[in-house]
Amino acid sequence: MDEPLDCLIVGGGPAGLTAAIYLARFHLKILVIDDGKGRAASIPCTRNLAGFPGGISGKEVLQRMREQAQLYDARIEDGFVSRLDKTESGFCATWGGGPIEAKTVLLATGTRNRRPPMDEELHDDALKRGLIRYCPICDGYEVTDKKIGVIGSDGHGVAEALFLRGFTPDVTLIAPDKALNLSAGQVKELKLASVPCIDGPAQAVAITGECIVVETAEGTHAFDSVYPALGSDPHVLLAKQTGAKLGEKGCITIDDHQRTNVPGLYAAGDVVIGLDQIAHAMGEGGVAATTIRNDLAKDAPILR
Repeated sequence: MDEPLDCLIVGGGPAGLTAAIYLARFHLKILVIDDGKGRAASIPCTRNLAGFPGGISGKEVLQRMREQAQLYDARIEDGFVSRLDKTESGFCATWGGGPIEAKTVLLATGTRNRRPPMDEELHDDALKRGLIRYCPICDGYEVTDKKIGVIGSDGHGVAEALFLRGFTPDVTLIAPDKALNLSAGQVKELKLASVPCIDGPAQAVAITGECIVVETAEGTHAFDSVYPALGSDPHVLLAKQTGAKLGEKGCITIDDHQRTNVPGLYAAGDVVIGLDQIAHAMGEGGVAATTIRNDLAKDAPILR
């Protein structure tokens, strides 16, 4: 491109595509580059996204959002941004289409769930069938009164098990490794909530009928669904390359308007600390896009 983009958006999930819709409708020159590996695409069906009472798959949400952005001439490309450098006039991104200059960049690169040890094909089949689930906020309702296993240790595993206890009386906490590392207070909380614990190591080994089978040091156990509470890893390599500040949990640090500490660099969605939900990511994408437009207008009036 002869002239730099007004904004390069890295990531085509709910946050990035919402920002693309806004920025395209602001008549700005933008490009979305998406590697196709976002978590939203793996959601079989979400039933807590407002406006879809019958539920909708993550892939369909993203497809509809892409089509909406492209109605306003947003350019969306499939690809991977391998490097992002700060320049005097903005940024230079390296990707499969060659280097590209942009005045501003929005990182909507998301995060990756840590998977339990299990065969990859088995994992993907179980995920499609709701036998493996990663978000009790999204789909806790769907496991109401079912038999649930939570694979996790320390505070994260305990918190998820107790959260799910609000949906079903049958929740078991399973150590991912040899044994759970729990404090006396955590043991007491689990006992009061009638959540039993099983020593690991835990490995999901099979699907039997409508159940998933987990093998542990104490034998095999069948569950209606298993929640891996193993944490996640935010995609922050590009942020690090520009010198953006990260928080304690490894996510990109932002202000109230999605700005990072690097001028012209913004972040939204699951790559920043917040509620990892489609609706929340959409909101952050809208805030980021509006901030980007107004910040650009401070440097030079945006005139039609």
